[in-house]
Amino acid sequence: MKRVNVPISQPVPFSHEHHVRGLGIDCRYCHTTVEVSAFAGIPPTETCMTCHSQIWTDAEMLEPVRQSYQNNVPLTWNRVYDLPGFVYFNHSIHVSKGIGCSTCHGQVDSMPLMWRVTPLTMAWCLECHRAPERYVRPREAVFSMSYRPPANQLELGRKLIGEYNIRKLTDCYTCHR
Repeated sequence: MKRVNVPISQPVPFSHEHHVRGLGIDCRYCHTTVEVSAFAGIPPTETCMTCHSQIWTDAEMLEPVRQSYQNNVPLTWNRVYDLPGFVYFNHSIHVSKGIGCSTCHGQVDSMPLMWRVTPLTMAWCLECHRAPERYVRPREAVFSMSYRPPANQLELGRKLIGEYNIRKLTDCYTCHR
């Protein structure tokens, strides 16, 4: 299991801080299936080359990206969050129920290199599943890195639980199928 707060080595030193905070790129630009699939998606090289065929075209650090594109061989990214095979997790249901990216992934807009912020242990997940009112946010704020829970979070959370039809799913088969 990968440790918390330890940057994960990658084939290219991709900076979420630069791309998200600096350039304002939304999570969904690279993680295209996060709203419709269990897996958020790891961007193909073509996504990187959308910009990098125009800018930083000679940057040494981007040579693996250029080689990947030219040779039509995908980059092999190291998963930061990689659950065991016996655990089922679906990004799209969490997004549709108002759970923000930063709730699990932390402030990626402050990460020059990506690391795991949360342990993703069963106890950690159950904390949210037992009290979703502490974590749920308006759907329009799910992808916002600047969102901060309001002072009345519990009141707002209880309201959103009703609106979004959130159930406190804690049965084993919710995640273990």
